[in-house]
Amino acid sequence: MNNQTLVLLKPDGITKSLTGNIITKLSEAKLEIAACKCIRVTKELAEKHYYHLREKSFYNELIKYIMGEYHKRKVLAMVYYGENAIQKVRELAGATNPEEAESDSIRGKYGRITTKGVYENVIHTSSDAKEAKREIKLWFEPDEIIFDMYKTEVKEITKSKRVWKTD
Repeated sequence: MNNQTLVLLKPDGITKSLTGNIITKLSEAKLEIAACKCIRVTKELAEKHYYHLREKSFYNELIKYIMGEYHKRKVLAMVYYGENAIQKVRELAGATNPEEAESDSIRGKYGRITTKGVYENVIHTSSDAKEAKREIKLWFEPDEIIFDMYKTEVKEITKSKRVWKTD
């Protein structure tokens, strides 16, 4: 069954120059990259992404971590698409806790737990189809994905936007 998943290369993975290594490992899944962008994570986006963990003791550290307060302030966000994408990417990523991850998985090779208990696990992957849909819609606009994954509509929206200045 074809499905899609959000993949985030987190700030620690970017800081450690692991982008190429991680994408190479993910290529083993033989999936299509349907969207990709490098972004600065706002507090609002971080809080929406991790809203389900807001009651956890590590929540504030997690928000700082994904925003890049401990590393470079950027994340590489991607959408992978193909047969069993969620399962394949999660297997390649390994267990969330780097100490429990298989040694040849992404988190097993490159992750660590800080002295504050923050899992610097270099990658995020959606846990299931429902979360993938929520996360992809949170991180990407429909026109940023190369094909339609979910239903869309056209709305007239008036708002200011930063644009390139003419010289």
